[in-house]
Amino acid sequence: MQFDLRIAIGALFTVYGVLLALYGALGDKVQYARSLGFNVNLIWGVVLLVFGLCMLLVRRRERKNS
Repeated sequence: MQFDLRIAIGALFTVYGVLLALYGALGDKVQYARSLGFNVNLIWGVVLLVFGLCMLLVRRRERKNS
C-alpha cells in the first residue's frame, strides 16, 4: 500500500473545516460587527470542509478506478 498525501490533507482540512464552521455557527454574533456582519469563521469553515471532502472524494474515485 502506497502513502497518499490526499488522505492526510483531506482529513486535516475536513477536521479544521468542521471545527471552524461549528465555532462560527455557535460563536458570539457580536464579534462579526467588525467584518461588516459577515460570519467569516462560518464561511471559511465551510470552504475548508468542502475542500477536504473533495480531496477525499478524488482519492476514493481514483482508487475505485484502479
